[in-house]
Amino acid sequence: MAEKTVKVSDFLNDKLIFLNQTFKSADELFDKVAEFAERSQMVNESFLPKIKEREATFPTGLELEDRGVAIPHTDADTIKQEFVAVITNKDGIPFKRMDDPNQLVSAKIVFVLGLNQPHAQLEMLQALMSVIQDRSVLDQIQSATSANEIKEILK
Repeated sequence: MAEKTVKVSDFLNDKLIFLNQTFKSADELFDKVAEFAERSQMVNESFLPKIKEREATFPTGLELEDRGVAIPHTDADTIKQEFVAVITNKDGIPFKRMDDPNQLVSAKIVFVLGLNQPHAQLEMLQALMSVIQDRSVLDQIQSATSANEIKEILK
C-alpha cells in the first residue's frame, strides 16, 4: 500500500476557518481558535496555554517576498481531533520570525496546526510549504470570502 499523501484540505473544518478578521495579536487569534476548537471537542484545555507558550519559545512567523505568514502549532497531546485552522486578517498580526525571533513579521495569513500524529506534522508542514511558496494560491486565500472557497483552493 502506498502512503497516502497528507493534504491540507483533509484537515479543514468550517468552524476553524476565519476570514477577513481583525485580530490585533497572536494571543487574540489563539483565544478565538481555542474557543471554537474546545467547543467542537477537537482540543483539550491545555491547548491554549501550550500553543501560546510554544509560540513564545519557538516562533512560527515567516517573512515571504510580499507578505507575512505564520504556522503556529503545539504538542500532540492537546489535540483530540486533528485540524488545520485557516485565518486571514485584514491587517498583519505581529508574529516573531522563525528564523530571527528578534524580528517581527506581519502575518496576514495564519495556519494553526492541530496535529497529533508526529509523522503527520512534518508532512503537513511540507504540504503547507508548497502552498506558502505559491504566491497566487496565497492571493486566493487572502481574498477568499467563504470556507468553501478555502477548501477548493487548498484541494
